[in-house]
Amino acid sequence: MASMSDNVSGAATKFRLALIQLAVSPLKASNLSKVRTLVKEAALKGAKVVALPECFNSPYGTNYFPEYAEKIPGESTQVLSEVAKEHGIHLIGGSIPEEDGGKLYNACTVFAPNGSMLMKYRKIHLFDIDVPGKICFRESEAFSPGSTMCTFDTPYCKIGIGICYDIRFAELAHVYTKRGCQLLVYPGAFSMTTGPAHWELLQRARAVDNQVYIAAVSPAHNENDSYVAWGHSSVVNPWGEVVAKAGSEETIIYADIDLKYLSDIRQQIPVLKQKRQDLYSVQAVQN
Repeated sequence: MASMSDNVSGAATKFRLALIQLAVSPLKASNLSKVRTLVKEAALKGAKVVALPECFNSPYGTNYFPEYAEKIPGESTQVLSEVAKEHGIHLIGGSIPEEDGGKLYNACTVFAPNGSMLMKYRKIHLFDIDVPGKICFRESEAFSPGSTMCTFDTPYCKIGIGICYDIRFAELAHVYTKRGCQLLVYPGAFSMTTGPAHWELLQRARAVDNQVYIAAVSPAHNENDSYVAWGHSSVVNPWGEVVAKAGSEETIIYADIDLKYLSDIRQQIPVLKQKRQDLYSVQAVQN
């Protein structure tokens, strides 16, 4: 007899996702050591897919990126490969500063349970903002933008990857959904200005827009960092409900991704089945 977590074809309809809200230090070796420890903890608690935050091996800041940048494959991705294989999980490696051909990229790698690298995603939308009196940050001073969307398959569902600022661009999430993704994961480091205002709002919006699960995983909050991350890693379901949420400290949060529930939501409110009108093709009525 099939279990509650299996459908008639034998494929799992539920799996456990873990988000590691890492307290990133200036010591790369310490960050990598903690990754080994915390990924092990998540796997022992049943996580089949584990995600790390943006810039998990490096402090976040344009002055740090050139110093901490690596080739891929390199030291940090080797650790990711080893721990994914050791624990038999899919590991979403947050992001690291990548050096390639004299350019730097904000890059996320994903590793399979056998330790092989499934994909590399380079952040498409760079974090260039200026909120007077609060924050001015220009990621483009260090990074070049990526140009390719990336998805990967698991035994459970297809997963799409964005990084931080990418979550503000609804088109990216929509394309991923059209490509069959049921879970979108955004490693991110929202600031103390944008985090309280938009972090959860954007996750819930993308979840409801596309009737998918959204997971956003941040570094832990540290007032002593030159760039202070908001924290509050969280998972939102296709109904727009926050089903798991961290505070500001280093922690691991878990959510059981229920693909049967996702399917039910899509049947109840079938927006994805309806043809979306191209508003740009509609001529305005002249009065």
